[in-house]
Amino acid sequence: MAQDSKPGDTAAAKSKIAMCIGCHGIIGYQASFPEVHKVPMISGQSAKYIAAALTAYRKGERKHPTMKGVAAPLSDQDIADISVFYEASGKDMPQRPGKGGSPSPEVQALLTKGNCAACHGEGLNKPIDPSYPKLAGQHADYLYVALKAYQTSDNPQIGRANPIMGAQAKMFTLPELKMLANYIGGLPSDLKTVPQPKFKQ
Repeated sequence: MAQDSKPGDTAAAKSKIAMCIGCHGIIGYQASFPEVHKVPMISGQSAKYIAAALTAYRKGERKHPTMKGVAAPLSDQDIADISVFYEASGKDMPQRPGKGGSPSPEVQALLTKGNCAACHGEGLNKPIDPSYPKLAGQHADYLYVALKAYQTSDNPQIGRANPIMGAQAKMFTLPELKMLANYIGGLPSDLKTVPQPKFKQ
């Protein structure tokens, strides 16, 4: 965070999230780029992760035309405010239960190979560093698209330039990434989509 930025302010964020709630504040909302998938749940993620993600979109380290357009005009203070808002959003709601059950031996082998818990923590819901995302319970189709993005290079529209995740994702075939995404999407989760009042049915 830049030195001229103050700690994030959830009240200040309420005037800054208009571009967020149109997708992330609608339950079941789907994006169509680079393929059809549900937009990620961001309520309940840590502020440091949301800030890191928005900064990466702003810098072009994460390539996505819509998110680049949203993030590009944001100041460091805007990002700090939006990030603490979404970390607090949904805290009064119970954790979402998972599907239950242990991973299949095949999925367990993939989790072990990727050593996913080393960074994303217990149940993939308690990252060892708050700048890493909670993965548990995230939409499986989004997780699959995100993991594929780490395998993508030399594409001006899609891809994610993170050397650690790039190396991790490239260890797996696309069917293996899909199996991982489907399993992780079924875990108990702190992540939620919290509709804003104007979007509630």
